Amino acid sequence: MKSQTKCESCPSNGQGIFCELEELALSDIDKHKVTNKYKKGQTLFVQGNHPFGIYCISKGNVKVTKVGPDGKESIVRICQGGDILGHRSLFTEEHYTATATAMEESEVCFIDKKYILKMIEEKPTVSLNIINKLSKDMGSAETKLSSFHQKNVRERLAELLLVLKKTHGTELADGKVKLDIKLTREEMATMIGTANETLIRFISEFKDEGLIEQDGKTLIIVKEEELLEWANLSY
Repeated sequence: MKSQTKCESCPSNGQGIFCELEELALSDIDKHKVTNKYKKGQTLFVQGNHPFGIYCISKGNVKVTKVGPDGKESIVRICQGGDILGHRSLFTEEHYTATATAMEESEVCFIDKKYILKMIEEKPTVSLNIINKLSKDMGSAETKLSSFHQKNVRERLAELLLVLKKTHGTELADGKVKLDIKLTREEMATMIGTANETLIRFISEFKDEGLIEQDGKTLIIVKEEELLEWANLSY
């Protein structure tokens, strides 16, 4: 469903690649973008399709998934307000190497390839911000690959919970942190490269040890320091 949200009043204003531009430039972007609303489960683009532009998330959560040679789907990353999608394929002239799907009701702006390339030529800030995004994506991919090779499932689950705390955590009055993102156990399992049953067993162990709590389908981090010890993270 199409709508129109101005860049200046975007819920993620201050977090995207265009946010440092002056008001006049933002108004020009408004004229060249299309804002779409996606329901949970709707796809933005599909692996193998040709890219025609980039997507900028205004609000909501979008998962990026990839199907391997064995036919299994895995979650590459989860994107939120301020994140951009499709930029890598756009500049490499490759087809999309993954599929983007809304995890909840989301609002996403689309900007076509011709205009975004024009912006990069005219606005160095935009090109630098895109390079920054690509660099962070590469760093995250390298960290994930290293984690898969060097850590066991328990350590990878602890790391995932801490990453979700950083991106989707909301601190509660008692000092605990609620993870404001709805992930199925299957989705979490693919994110750490394990079987669903194994993930459920370790979540139960974490709850039994008092590291986390559960309120309905929402996970709450109780003992961050102990999770840090298990995850071997420096932050």
